Amino acid sequence: MITPIIGLVLGIVIGYFLPFDLPAGDTLYVAIGILACMDSVLGGLRATLTDKFQLDIFLSGFFGNAVIAVVLVYVGNILGISLYIAAIVMYGIRLFQNFAAIRRHGLIFWQRQKK
Repeated sequence: MITPIIGLVLGIVIGYFLPFDLPAGDTLYVAIGILACMDSVLGGLRATLTDKFQLDIFLSGFFGNAVIAVVLVYVGNILGISLYIAAIVMYGIRLFQNFAAIRRHGLIFWQRQKK
């Protein structure tokens, strides 16, 4: 459980101290990729809380989801269709579902600790 926290803190520190300018045309790709990765991270946290976490599944989902989301945006740009909206909706729904499951798990844990 400590490894994801260390990774998060390390990522924030690196991001803060390493200035990086992103071209305006690439912002949509990065935003969708980050959304897909956030979905994987919350899914991994959810799996950890239910003792079902498997690193190989997490890593394949983390990178696979990001690549699929970015490719979807790219194909949509080529076709002139806003396919990124499909990725936003799908990953947004999954984010909220994972967060709801994590919240329920935390509340149940907290209620058991009070007794």
